[in-house]
Amino acid sequence: MHPHSARQVLPSSRFDWHDLAALVLLLGLLALALLTFGDYGISNDEPVQQRYGELIIAYYASGFSDRSLFKFYNLYLYGGLFDVLATLIAKLLPLDVYGIRHLLCALAGIGGIAAAWATARLIAGPRAGLIAAALLAVTGVWYGAMFNHTKDITFAAAMMGATYWLLRAMRDLPRPRLRDVLPFGAMLGAALGLRAVGLLLGVYLGAAILFKLYDSGLPDNRARLAFIGRSVFAFAPGLILGYLIMIATWPWAALDVFNPVRAIFAFAEFHYDIRDLVAGKIYRMDEMPRWYLPLYLAIKLPLVLWAGVALALVAAIPRLARQATTVRMRYELALVALTIALPVAAQVIGRGPAFSGMRHFTFVVPPLAVLAGIGCDALIAALARWRAPAAVAAGLAVGAGLLWNAVTLVRLHPYEYLFYNQLVGGLPGATGRYATDYWTNSMPEAVRALEALLTRAERSAGKPRGYYKVSICSEPPQFEHVAGDRLSWTDIWEEAHFFISSTHMGCDNLLAGDVVATVERLGVVIAVVKDRRAILDRDAPEAGP
Repeated sequence: MHPHSARQVLPSSRFDWHDLAALVLLLGLLALALLTFGDYGISNDEPVQQRYGELIIAYYASGFSDRSLFKFYNLYLYGGLFDVLATLIAKLLPLDVYGIRHLLCALAGIGGIAAAWATARLIAGPRAGLIAAALLAVTGVWYGAMFNHTKDITFAAAMMGATYWLLRAMRDLPRPRLRDVLPFGAMLGAALGLRAVGLLLGVYLGAAILFKLYDSGLPDNRARLAFIGRSVFAFAPGLILGYLIMIATWPWAALDVFNPVRAIFAFAEFHYDIRDLVAGKIYRMDEMPRWYLPLYLAIKLPLVLWAGVALALVAAIPRLARQATTVRMRYELALVALTIALPVAAQVIGRGPAFSGMRHFTFVVPPLAVLAGIGCDALIAALARWRAPAAVAAGLAVGAGLLWNAVTLVRLHPYEYLFYNQLVGGLPGATGRYATDYWTNSMPEAVRALEALLTRAERSAGKPRGYYKVSICSEPPQFEHVAGDRLSWTDIWEEAHFFISSTHMGCDNLLAGDVVATVERLGVVIAVVKDRRAILDRDAPEAGP
């Protein structure tokens, strides 16, 4: 057996209390999701995504004759796996379709946390897995997004799951076990059934084969080519499974084998009239500086996570590289690092369209948490070999960082995705300089505040229940889904009695009125309700004689 064979089992891979703690964490997150999924508003693009799922089902139900989905905006360029599942579940359960979407997305997000735990545990043991899971759970751009970033979170979870199964299969190359290859294929299909960028998994598969080939020490090119051939052939069942899942949930991909590649090139040419804030300056999406994504990654992720990543890169990897017994771990860390570096480098070099912060690159966050968990674990282990109290102190420091972030997310709820770290002074420091509530997730709270205000005023004055027109700086379904029958949406802003808007990009300044209610977190106003009735009375034409 090769000295670095995959069949070696580390002592730390046995079940211990860290695994029990991770299980408690995951169950706690599940309970929290079930209790709070109704707190999250509809995101700007959820109505069209939901409609896309309905059109895919109509396409199949009509025997492929109803081709409306191919003319529905540009959504045919995306897979519809999530939207199809949400639509089918909504037909079976008597629940609000958006509530179903949010809960389903949350379950995928928890699955992504579980995949990060499993990956870090596979590489470095139970403690690393626990830390990775906890770090991802208290990361605002993950937890806050996992209720309505329905494409970004589900895609990221599928990518992390595929990475885990690929690492397992890599240990047995060129003859990986089918029980690892098939789950990899299922996750590959799920990723491609959401976004064409899932093709990156093909690159990661190639890298895994090359890493293992380099470690094999084969003497000649013929043997190396045979190794590559056997490895690719062994993955064929998984690749076929992935392809079938993709074309079942992405009809456009089934029309031509090259369509997924065409979709990637189409995305690279997207240039909408969308603007975003970066360091206080407004850019169009096609003008974003190359450092847009790296900057958002730097300021949106918890500092404790970045500290762990730094430990993994600066301390853990070089140390592991010097230890003959951990060559396997070195290649596995390199593969995880590749899943982060390649997409980020491609964005920076290619300068593709960018907006809404880093949400389109949410899929690099779980592997970052994996690296951070391994880095923190390596530090604690190194300190334990030196002085036990030092290791305890390091563990407590990691725990304190996790607790601080968890408390911040509780204070932000249900707007956890607005988290910014202390490099920019948190949310207060980021406001007016970076993206805030671009989803207008604050709509439900703002509408409730308006309805409560009207009820109090009418009861105090002894007036009958009134009916009012409301204009919004958002998409109509976001308002209509939560508004009572006394409030009706109008697209004629000048006629509106009230105006509701988030403060993102100064949208709240587009219409005059007296601010009568606000939505605030951490001392920052993230949405306003404006009363325009005095303006309407002033501008109303005077009655004739």
